[in-house]
Amino acid sequence: MSKGRVLLSAATVALGFLHQMGAVAHGQDFYKGKTIHFIVAYSAGGSFDLYTRVIARHISKYIPGNPTTVVDNMTGAGGIIAANHLYNRAKPDGLTVGAWASPLVLQHVLGNEAILFDGRKFGYLGVPSPYDTGCYFGRDSGINTMEDWFAAKRTIKISSIGPGTSTSDVPKLLKVALRLPLEVIDGYKGGAEARLAVVSGEVDAFCGSWQATKTVWRSELEARKVHQVVQASLKPHPELKSIPLAINYAKTEEARLFLKIADNAHGYQFPYSVPPGTPPDRLQILQKAFMDVLKDSELLAEARKGDLEIDPIDGPTLAKIFAGLYELDSGTTAKLKEILVPKK
Repeated sequence: MSKGRVLLSAATVALGFLHQMGAVAHGQDFYKGKTIHFIVAYSAGGSFDLYTRVIARHISKYIPGNPTTVVDNMTGAGGIIAANHLYNRAKPDGLTVGAWASPLVLQHVLGNEAILFDGRKFGYLGVPSPYDTGCYFGRDSGINTMEDWFAAKRTIKISSIGPGTSTSDVPKLLKVALRLPLEVIDGYKGGAEARLAVVSGEVDAFCGSWQATKTVWRSELEARKVHQVVQASLKPHPELKSIPLAINYAKTEEARLFLKIADNAHGYQFPYSVPPGTPPDRLQILQKAFMDVLKDSELLAEARKGDLEIDPIDGPTLAKIFAGLYELDSGTTAKLKEILVPKK
């Protein structure tokens, strides 16, 4: 290589470095005096809303320029409205962060025409903790164990936010995999309303995360107004060792496959993300701030007080997991579509 080429190469590297540093500096300057809007896909008072408000109260200190934060609730269609809005209408400027149901990615893979986004193109910040789904029954349901459920002489009604959420998809997969008598009642605005339907006796049960349930339903659990019958995750939560795993009741390979997909698609339930096309420097700032704020001592103290589990998974990891859903074979996706995608 000639001396001229060496000098040119060195100059190119130097220019690239300066450009990168300039982009980072620009991103850091950008947030000064700005407001970041957090859009929660579900109603106020639910676990997703609680997590978001705690994060929003503390994340500003980890973003250069210390922007203010606002939390808005955009309910409807099981989170689809908010996710579609984030993808298609929100400006990709790093000032809008959405929090919605990750199983909507699977709905897109399966061809749900209501899903107007590609799960591979969001910029993911992360999730505050894993999502361990279980099914919780009301005191008057008459169902206290899995044996009771299998032997039920009537169809068990389960409240749900809508297709593409664990509240809907997981019980539907349980129904097919384990041949359980159940009907999913979609259409509740959020977890708070769906849970209230159980306590009031409007429905028999609700399937949601333990992380959320032990927080927002603590008094009901302690009073035995509701109780957990089964875990849909592949491994027991450390606090629920006495609650059986659904997969232990599976009798076929197909049943086990469906329950594994239920866990894989729903275990990272509440991804914080930004629209496609968000400048990379701003995405990186938000990704770092998200992981840093979940180590913040004040946030952790507030989370402990509210019994919110904090065990974060970063954005790049989520991006790989969700991209993997697009690699399911055609036979499996056809069967899942029949089970999970709403009929026209």
